[in-house]
Amino acid sequence: MEIRIQKIIADSGYCSRRKAEELISSGQVTVNGRKCSLGDKADPQSDVIAVCGERLSAALPERRYIMLNKPRGYVTTMKDEQGRKTAAELLEGVEERVFSVGRLDRNSEGLLFFTNDGQFANEITHPSRHVSKVYRVTIDGRVSEEQISRLSGGVELDNGERTLPCTVEVLVEEPERTVLRFVIKQGLNRQIRRMCAAVGLEVGRLRRTAIGGVRLGMLKPGEWRDLTKDELRILRSAIGRGNKKNKR
Repeated sequence: MEIRIQKIIADSGYCSRRKAEELISSGQVTVNGRKCSLGDKADPQSDVIAVCGERLSAALPERRYIMLNKPRGYVTTMKDEQGRKTAAELLEGVEERVFSVGRLDRNSEGLLFFTNDGQFANEITHPSRHVSKVYRVTIDGRVSEEQISRLSGGVELDNGERTLPCTVEVLVEEPERTVLRFVIKQGLNRQIRRMCAAVGLEVGRLRRTAIGGVRLGMLKPGEWRDLTKDELRILRSAIGRGNKKNKR
């Protein structure tokens, strides 16, 4: 049966569907030796599909769902051309090819998922799902009520895009710093830092503590573990799958 090539790539565990679309558009995917285009279909059982010169296996991999407490100083790209440390390097003992679900910038830390389930990754990160993400954000100095109100109502970013309303509350208020709790349902690039900059605030530390109801908990920086069945159930509920099992 022929299906869209980006879905075949995502189902293989190579990368997310969104990343697969980027690879197809950039000419890095071939079917039977010929470059394909976005929207093309293939039969994963009979066609030879290669990504960046690497042939995909027709066999579906065992699914892995991992949470990592990403420390500061690590990037979330799987390979970094500048030679910087990658979060994937911390996944010692994970034999499956997994990729990060979403991202955290180099200076941010906290909860980051890895998986080889492309459909799952796409649904967690897709803007239409509005999966909640919780951050603990330390601001240098004080934060005014007006600034909190502006952040909560949505602000215009540096590229003219406006953020959706979100929840912002004060956790700690001291002369030298203020700790805020953000709950957002968007996934724009460096969104929290850019939101704070838009209202004149400087972020000193940013840590993601929860995604879709699944909390980082007591996992230490640099450590990882597999998600539990209950955590997967919570995430599937957050993306609207309820108790349905992943389609293979």
